[in-house]
Amino acid sequence: MLSKEKTMEAIDIMYDMFPDATCELVHKDPFQLLIAVILSAQATDVSVNKATPALFASYPTPEALAQAPIDAIIEKIKTIGLYRNKAKNIKACAAQLLENFEGQVPKTREALMSLPGVGRKTANVVMGDAFGEPAIAVDTHVERVSKRLRICKLSASVTEVETTLMRKVPKHLWVKTHHTMIFFGRYHCLARSPKCAICPLLYLCQEGKTRMNDA
Repeated sequence: MLSKEKTMEAIDIMYDMFPDATCELVHKDPFQLLIAVILSAQATDVSVNKATPALFASYPTPEALAQAPIDAIIEKIKTIGLYRNKAKNIKACAAQLLENFEGQVPKTREALMSLPGVGRKTANVVMGDAFGEPAIAVDTHVERVSKRLRICKLSASVTEVETTLMRKVPKHLWVKTHHTMIFFGRYHCLARSPKCAICPLLYLCQEGKTRMNDA
């Protein structure tokens, strides 16, 4: 596994590759971000961004979304995977914001995870991007990159990947690192066709070296 020093060496290179990495879900406030992240589970940000303008135009507040007919919500998001279940979740989430949090998106992980459709990853994204709280959200890209570079064990669970990154990356860089690793995984270290041949991290990447030797 990469040491703390080598991990930061790799991440610094990713920073150079993607200096403008940021959340690609379009949103105007914490509520819109929360809903967008819930919708993004097992779906692409692109597909979510195509659906949310009409959704937020019709239901811009927790009050409006909580009162919306479920069929009307489904109609707005039916181009997104798992749309029926997600429609139920975002309607219920809006209702719980009103009931338990005076219509405001809570800032703590525990409170966020009490909402329908919100797991640890979603909570971490909202904490980091809506409120600037240090958090690392481990999605498929962050997990894949962490394991390919051997920042963590191949057998690590999502929570273990998060814990390892939190230990190896300074706290003030957690949110930046999360976004940068997503960009690196989304646009360079792709799941099926990673760009190993032109990767500036190849010298640190055992899996990349093996891929190149097998090519």
